[in-house]
Amino acid sequence: MDERRERVLLTEAQETLLIPLVSKAIESGRPNGIFRDEKAQEIVARVDYDFERLATPRKTVVTLCIRANKLDACAREFLGAHSDGVVLHLGCGLDSRCLRVERAGADWYDLDVESVIALRRMFYREEGGYHMIASSVTDLRWVDAVRAEGRPVLVIAEGLLMYLREEEVRALLLRLQSAFAGCELVADVFSETTARRVGAHRSLAKTGATIHWGIDDAREIERWSPGIRLLEEWYFARAPEIARLSAGYRAAFKVAGLFAAANKAQRIVRYALGARE
Repeated sequence: MDERRERVLLTEAQETLLIPLVSKAIESGRPNGIFRDEKAQEIVARVDYDFERLATPRKTVVTLCIRANKLDACAREFLGAHSDGVVLHLGCGLDSRCLRVERAGADWYDLDVESVIALRRMFYREEGGYHMIASSVTDLRWVDAVRAEGRPVLVIAEGLLMYLREEEVRALLLRLQSAFAGCELVADVFSETTARRVGAHRSLAKTGATIHWGIDDAREIERWSPGIRLLEEWYFARAPEIARLSAGYRAAFKVAGLFAAANKAQRIVRYALGARE
């Protein structure tokens, strides 16, 4: 294996991609971990960055790995039904979902800003239907680079939408609906209260990134355009991985699951972006 260490040159906001990366690497190193990602371990070993400065708490590691497992499951379900489909992973960072999920006949597009994709190219190769797009997600010209050609499309936005403003989220969804009518979007979202409070999170505060958007009523997005339908609103308290955690974490998730506000603090939503009626 190439033992060179790659220097990371990212803006403060872009450093947020390192939090899920190191979380997945940490959990993968645990004997009875709830997540396995050898690629994350490889990248952390090769990146020249002081990961300890992120001070990633155990709770964050658990939450991010549960999120990753759920979104992996969504991708597997989609590709199980549409083996020749297209998956778009927006704000991909250094995530290895393109390797964790079997995608034999599918096209897979990972998108992030230019500096992140430049770093990503040190660890991933474009081959076998795998593509990388260097663009801000809000510069919607990137959509033209995706060759869906009428095939089913799944869009994954992991740890992304909360960093956008509401008008940017709306513009993104409407452009996806226009370009890939009938596609599905799965994303994690914050409640409005969480969006206001999470900026004080220790790891996030280290990066200087800003949270802008949260949503309390997931059906509000249905009113943005005819044809948009909420398919699922999934709460972390439902995660099967909880049964493998310590007694303290099991109890905390059980209590959280009793309260609507706690359930909605961070959850995963899935929409069908059907043709405008």
